[in-house]
Amino acid sequence: MAGYVDEVVIPYDRDLGPVLFDHYGLDTARRIAEQSPRNVLEIAAGTGIVTRHLRNLLAKDAHLTAIDISDSMMDLARTKFLSGEQVMFQNADATSLPFNDEAFDAVVCQFGIMFFDQAAAFREVYRVLKRGGRYFFRVWDSERYNPFASLSFEVLTQFFPTDTPRFLFDPVSCHKIDPLKEQLIHIGFDPIVISVQRHEYDILDVSAFARALVYSPLLFEIRDRGGVNPDEIAEALTEAFKKEYGSNPMRYPMQAILFETEKP
Repeated sequence: MAGYVDEVVIPYDRDLGPVLFDHYGLDTARRIAEQSPRNVLEIAAGTGIVTRHLRNLLAKDAHLTAIDISDSMMDLARTKFLSGEQVMFQNADATSLPFNDEAFDAVVCQFGIMFFDQAAAFREVYRVLKRGGRYFFRVWDSERYNPFASLSFEVLTQFFPTDTPRFLFDPVSCHKIDPLKEQLIHIGFDPIVISVQRHEYDILDVSAFARALVYSPLLFEIRDRGGVNPDEIAEALTEAFKKEYGSNPMRYPMQAILFETEKP
């Protein structure tokens, strides 16, 4: 497991986090804090990027619970907090939340719902939310707007013309708004506000960003296929990013979709 932490979890937090997750995480935390909730649940908290913003912005006596299915991610997240900061970390499944009915004033999930059964997870959120409680979740828009998926796939195809690794397409698999909206309506959430949010980030170390994309769980697909050094793919992806978006710094574009709703 130490290898997984060193190869995947640390680069994810250090090199992908500031680019892909931090801006949107701060925006999410601000929206939640404006509601002054007393009990907040974060689902798929990962390495605690959004969690840290939430703790900074919520009232000091507000209680924050952060869950994730990955022990390694949670272990890194815990290192970002002091013992008295009112954050409870727990390994838990988003589709079977280990909490009482109507336990939370707000629930948040940033870039997580694409990795589990959405309908089951939405039902669980509805169950644990208090009446009037708010649910915020964010998904990536399609690969057309997010080159971490599209450009990576182009490069991977050069190395694996058939059976190309597709892990980086998983994050952009939930960009169709209507199916998510219909599930929320069916469960009982109302109202539902949906917004599309563009962002650009100046990446100074393009090679570190590209390498972190390769040394994500994508790495296991690459190794399963064999015959290619992942570092070669990271180098090729670095050059592809620079060619497309420049360097020193690289102006990297991205686009996400935010859903804001509540339990009436």
